[in-house]
Amino acid sequence: MNSPHTPRAPHPSVFSQRFSSTRRGARLARLLSALQLADWGLPRGTGAHDAVVQVVGELAANAVTHGRVPGRDFALVLAYEAARGVIRVEVSDTHPGVPARRAAGGVEESGRGLLVVAALSFAWGVSRRVGPGKTVWAECGTTGGEGGPDAGGHPSGAGARVPDRVGG
Repeated sequence: MNSPHTPRAPHPSVFSQRFSSTRRGARLARLLSALQLADWGLPRGTGAHDAVVQVVGELAANAVTHGRVPGRDFALVLAYEAARGVIRVEVSDTHPGVPARRAAGGVEESGRGLLVVAALSFAWGVSRRVGPGKTVWAECGTTGGEGGPDAGGHPSGAGARVPDRVGG
């Protein structure tokens, strides 16, 4: 007897993992994101791959530097919507503080991470989450074309949306 064959999606659409709130955890989040993107058909060296990996790196570094609560991890979720040509990056931590844009001076060594995220994504923001803390998210493009995000992340004719406050 033949059993019905249900075709599987060629790639999982969501990658989710918790990491320790350490520099090593942030680095591992970035490295595993790079591997997942390659599994989804976005190879290293492409604009989309490099932009998403950089966004993950910046948001994970922020989570362990500014959002760290002793004894608590941070969470990473990558959601790939191939039909839309979008990868959504979400980094959640348990610290109640909300990230805010600030202008870094010429000699300061920090303060530019959210500016990098804004430059590489076509939208980003902060959302409340169940339990303590917040989720910082960004959406990056994987394809070019009219009306859709390009490989650098921005939709045709649109600039990045950079919020100053938490969104609901």
